[in-house]
Amino acid sequence: MSSSLTHCLSLLNSCKTLTSLKQIHANVFKTGLDTDPFLVGKLLLHCTVALSDSVDYAWSLFRHTPKPDVFMYNTLIRGLAESDKPQNSIIVFIEMRKKSLSSPDSFSFAFILKAAANLRSLGDGIQLHCQALTHGLDIHLFVGTTLVSMYGECGCIGSARKVFDEMHERNVVAWNAVITACFRVGNVKDARKMFDLMPFRDLTSWNVMLAGHVKEGELEHAKKMFLEMSVRDDVSWSTIIVGFAHNGSFDEAFGFFRELLRDGSRPNEVSLTGVLSACAQAGAFELGKILHGFIEKSGLIWIVSVNNALLDTYSKCGNLSMARLVFERMPDKKSIVSWTSMMVGLAMHGQGEEAIRLFHEMEKSETRPDGITFISLLYACSHAGLIEQGCEYFSKMKDVYNIKPAIEHYGCMVDLYGRAGQLQKAYEFVSQMPIPPNDIIWRTLLGACSIHVAEKWKDVAAVRRSMTDQRLKKTPGWSMIEVNKIMYTFMAGKKQDKIMEEAYEMLKDILLRLRVEGGYVPEIGTVLHDIEEEEKEDSVSMHSEKFAVAFGIARLCEGKTIRIVKNLRICRDCHVVMKLISQVYKLEIAVRDRSRFHSFKNGSCSCGDYW
Repeated sequence: MSSSLTHCLSLLNSCKTLTSLKQIHANVFKTGLDTDPFLVGKLLLHCTVALSDSVDYAWSLFRHTPKPDVFMYNTLIRGLAESDKPQNSIIVFIEMRKKSLSSPDSFSFAFILKAAANLRSLGDGIQLHCQALTHGLDIHLFVGTTLVSMYGECGCIGSARKVFDEMHERNVVAWNAVITACFRVGNVKDARKMFDLMPFRDLTSWNVMLAGHVKEGELEHAKKMFLEMSVRDDVSWSTIIVGFAHNGSFDEAFGFFRELLRDGSRPNEVSLTGVLSACAQAGAFELGKILHGFIEKSGLIWIVSVNNALLDTYSKCGNLSMARLVFERMPDKKSIVSWTSMMVGLAMHGQGEEAIRLFHEMEKSETRPDGITFISLLYACSHAGLIEQGCEYFSKMKDVYNIKPAIEHYGCMVDLYGRAGQLQKAYEFVSQMPIPPNDIIWRTLLGACSIHVAEKWKDVAAVRRSMTDQRLKKTPGWSMIEVNKIMYTFMAGKKQDKIMEEAYEMLKDILLRLRVEGGYVPEIGTVLHDIEEEEKEDSVSMHSEKFAVAFGIARLCEGKTIRIVKNLRICRDCHVVMKLISQVYKLEIAVRDRSRFHSFKNGSCSCGDYW
C-alpha cells in the first residue's frame, strides 16, 4: 500500500464533516488515486454511513466512477435506503441489474429490502423477494431477516411468519424481527408467544417487547416487563419514560426518571425530552424548573431537542418569560421546531401580534415554514381575533409555500370564524371543505354555537345530530394540578375518594363565599341540555377545574400561584368562578385549557373574555 493511499485512509478515518470529505476527495484526485476501487469504495462508505448529510455527494461520486463494483452499488443502495428518499435506492438497484457484470449478493438484497420496508411498498418487496428466490438468497440469514422486517412493516404478518418459519437457521436478530412484525399489526398475543419461545434473548429482545406493550397502551404489562429486566440501557429507560408520558401517566413517568437518576444512569436526549414533555402536558412547573437546573448542571443545554422541550414546558406551564429566555439563548441556529414552539407559546397566551412578528423574523432567517408552523400561526390569529390576518396566512400557505391544507388547518379556520361570532361563514367554510369534516371540526362548530347562540337550540341540536349520526363521542373532562411536586387529577363524576371529598368540601365553602362576597350566580346558559334549572346549576358546579382549584386552595401555601391543566375548553361558568376566586381570595390562578392560557388576577382574565 502506497504512502499516499495510507495517508488518505488516515484522513478519512478522522473525517467528521462533508467539507473535510470534499478536501480529502480533492487530494485523491491530485494524487491520482481516483481510479483505485478500494479507496473510492471507502469514500462512498464514509459518505453514506459515517456522515449524515452526504448521501447526495455520495451519489455524485458514484456517477463519476467508471466501473462501479458490487460493493460500491451496495454502499450507495444502503445509504439511499436510510435517507429521506429511499425510492432512489430502488433506481440504483435497477441500474445495477442492467449495467453491472456482477450479480447482486446477500448485502444487495438486505439493503434494498430495507428500502422497500421504509417505503411500506409491498409491491416492490414482493418483486425483490422473487428476485432473491431466483438467486437462491431467500434462505440466507441476513436476507431472510430483512424479508421478515419488510413484510412486518407492510402489515403482512402471515408472509413474515412464513419466511421466518422457512429459515434454516434463526439468530436472535431474526427472532426480534418477527416479534416486531407481530407488534406492527397489533398482535400482542403472538408477540408474547414468540418471545416465550425464543431459545436465547438479548437486551434488544426485551426492548422490543417493552416498546410493543407501550405502543399498544398496555402500561401495566410494560411496567412488569421493565421490572423483570436484569439489564437496562438508554433505550429501555427512554421507552418506559416516554411511553408513560405519552399515555398520560405523568406521575409514573416522573417516577421512572427519578429511578433512572438513582440508578446512576445518565439521562440521554430521548429520556430528557420525554420527561420534559410529561411536565409540559401535566403543567408540572416546579418539576420543570428542577429539570432545567439539572440540564444546565449536566452540560446538556447544547442539545437542540432538549432546548425545544424546555421551551415547550415553560410555555405550557404558563411562564412565557422563561420560554422566551430559553428561545433567545439557544446555542445554535434555531430549528423550525424552535420557531414553531415559541409561536405556539405566544398563541396560547393570546399574543397573536407577537406570534406574527416572530413568523416574519423566522422568514428573514431563511427558515422555511412547514404545515405545523402555519397551524401555530392560524391558531395565534384565532385566539387574538385577527380574522383578516388569519385568512391572509391561510392563502399564503397555499399560494406562496405550496403547502396543501390538512384537516388541522381547516379546523383553525373554522375556529377563527367561530370565535369571532361569524357562524354563517364558519358553516359555509365547513360546507366547502374539499375533505370530509372530522370530529374536531364538528366540535369546533358546536363550541362556536354554544358561545354565541346558546339560545338557538336548533343550531346546537343540528350539530349534535351530525355528531351522533357519525358516532362521535364527547371526550370526558379532567383537570390536573401540581401540589408539592405531586400531580393530582380530577374528573367530573369520578368516584369519591379522600382527595375528591376534600376538594368537594372546600368547593362548597368557596361557592358559598363567592355568592355572598362576589355576587356569584351560576352561568347555566351554556349547559346545552334540556334539563331543569337546578340540575343545570349542579352540572356546572361539578366541573373538574372547580375541584382542582378548590384542592389547590386547601393544600397550597398562601401566595402560591395555582396552576391547572384542563383537557377541554373552559366553560363560561368556570371562567366566571376563577375570576371571582382571584378577586375574593386574592389569588393568582393560571388555567391551561385545550385552547389557550387564562391568567386570572384581581377579578379579571388575561384573555379579555375572548376565548
